[in-house]
Amino acid sequence: MKLSDLSQNEFKELVNSMVDDRLCELLGDPDLGLALDDKVRAQLKQVLESKERVTGDNVAERLGIRW
Repeated sequence: MKLSDLSQNEFKELVNSMVDDRLCELLGDPDLGLALDDKVRAQLKQVLESKERVTGDNVAERLGIRW
């Protein structure tokens, strides 16, 4: 596939993906290797086991963020 075959949205998605990948390469994960507190680990386990999900829009609304 050639770049000229991509729609404008497909091209934007490709560029965004490439930028994200490059930033991850350069910055890495600053939390990598750090231990989780037992309380945080328990909360994370509880959230992951729950079927309830919160959307980004819900979080933004709760925090008063407009996007």
